[in-house]
Amino acid sequence: MQSARHPHRDCRSGADRPPPTLRNPDPVPDTPGASSASAAPKTDAPLRILIGADTFAPDVNGAARFAERLAAGLVERGHEVHVMAPAASRKHGTWTEVHEGQEITAHRLYSWRWYPHDWLRFALPWRIKQNSARVIDRVKPDVVHFQSHIVVGRGLSLEAEKRGIRIIGTNHFMPENMLEFTLLPKAWQDWAVGLAWKAARRTFGRAEAVTTPTKKAAQFLEKHTGLPNVHAISCGIDAHKYSPNWEPRTENRILFVGRVTGEKQIDVLLRAATLLPAELDAKVEIVGGGDQMKNLQNLAAELGIADRVTFTGYVTDEELRDAYHRATVLAMPSIAELQSIVTMEAMASALPVVAANAMALPHLVHDGENGYLFEPSDANDLAAKLRKVLEAPADELRALKEGSLRLIAAHDIQTTLSTFESLYRGRPVADPVTDVASAALPE
Repeated sequence: MQSARHPHRDCRSGADRPPPTLRNPDPVPDTPGASSASAAPKTDAPLRILIGADTFAPDVNGAARFAERLAAGLVERGHEVHVMAPAASRKHGTWTEVHEGQEITAHRLYSWRWYPHDWLRFALPWRIKQNSARVIDRVKPDVVHFQSHIVVGRGLSLEAEKRGIRIIGTNHFMPENMLEFTLLPKAWQDWAVGLAWKAARRTFGRAEAVTTPTKKAAQFLEKHTGLPNVHAISCGIDAHKYSPNWEPRTENRILFVGRVTGEKQIDVLLRAATLLPAELDAKVEIVGGGDQMKNLQNLAAELGIADRVTFTGYVTDEELRDAYHRATVLAMPSIAELQSIVTMEAMASALPVVAANAMALPHLVHDGENGYLFEPSDANDLAAKLRKVLEAPADELRALKEGSLRLIAAHDIQTTLSTFESLYRGRPVADPVTDVASAALPE
């Protein structure tokens, strides 16, 4: 979950801007690997990059947030960046949007609202090839980088392949996460997931390089698609935008940040809160919006903790940083995280994290070093691990906070940008090292 921002727009197209000047040439050296299938753009020249996304700001989710940061970071380095994504409203067309202080040419496609979901809009699948051809022929990109295979990635990969344009594909998606929004009967869900993975194989199979945020997510994608050599490249974070709070704690505040949906398992957190000792007087803050908001508010009332649980809804970036600043610990009960940008932001804010021991979360949370892992879906174990943080003496709490800062340093956004620049130029790369060795812990 990230803040619900509304980017400034004007009517200039990317073609009206002067050619970019490369401000930060790619510092990553070549590493051994397979040679590129197509001719690379001139080394160290600014690139014209077309990013395709099924979800992009102002959507509120990790994939949209990553695509926004990637686009802005590439513009800051001097590249010309275009984004093709569904329109966030009925208004569609091409214009300039400002994201993270950088101008990006947005090609917003006519979209329909998916009404089982509270904000999701999708580009029309039966028009995606036509729209992709139109945008590619207008932009004439050096490289196409799609962020999912569902609609936009499928169209862009088909049309870019026809034109011999380099294709990079990144996966942030687990088909299982969409089931609750499809209204499919349970008997059909396994069949639908199987079809989704087959579609993923076809689309990602057109890419010269395929990436996903963590090693666990890469193994997951390889297993379900049969594609080899998926790169693990962290979404990255600009840790300097987050400030630790070293003041002595005055309350016990448990924070969750994210979409308020079923797969996040926020109900497990609420049930765990009822198991904490009364003397801790622990507060729970739920930051984010989603279709389960009302149900969870009702559950908090049923559990008798409504007076200790705050649902903020969507917030601004500044309000989100304030939430990290006042929290004692981040709780991440989700069992379907391919990385979790929220967890990375919390770590950059020096928060200990208590997370489900599932999917990619153990890559970020090292048990006993910057937080604790709990058995997925187990409210009793979550409560026990939260107690470890909330009851920790000041020196132990500080050690957990320092652990988060040490571990997040390996996920610097500049490393992520440099690695993608190398892929865009057709250079073989070594995956950035993000598995930091655990510090020696006292007996």
